[in-house]
Amino acid sequence: MQLVVARVGRAHGIKGEVTVEVRTDEPELRLGPGAVLLTDPASAGPLTIETGRVHSGRLLLRFEGVRDRNAAEALRNTLLIAEIDPDERPEDPDEYYDHQLMDLDVVTKDGVEVGRITEISHLPSQDLFVVERADGTEVLIPFVEEIVVEIDLEEQRAVIDPPPGLIDDRAEIVSSRDEDEA
Repeated sequence: MQLVVARVGRAHGIKGEVTVEVRTDEPELRLGPGAVLLTDPASAGPLTIETGRVHSGRLLLRFEGVRDRNAAEALRNTLLIAEIDPDERPEDPDEYYDHQLMDLDVVTKDGVEVGRITEISHLPSQDLFVVERADGTEVLIPFVEEIVVEIDLEEQRAVIDPPPGLIDDRAEIVSSRDEDEA
């Protein structure tokens, strides 16, 4: 199974280093010297990490064969992809890989079916589940412990405790407002 672990940013300096936007909770495991990564676009790789260091809070990598700024800049926006065992789990029991969460059924803690996870959106502030409902509409569920109270991989479901208005249909909200005004 393939897992996107980083995106190459701009070149740093003149000796072939690049900044990377880390997309894994385990950069020391996935982005260490000697790691061989596939790329998207595939024509850019595979790339072998020669060195890595943190500079001003950003991870800088140098790849074998990339020796100057021009070669480093040519890699900009390339996705770095690690090949992992599909049964591998993150060390922290409360962390999950995207592929483990895809297609989970989403139900409320009261057992009401909400839909199925079709995408995980990674935003700077938090991750979101994109959940497709039976009627084809989508609802966004913040992947935070206050809302997603249980992930059960054995049962293939995510249990949520949504605040009012998160998953309610717009028609239900409007009709309840109309009743309040009457």
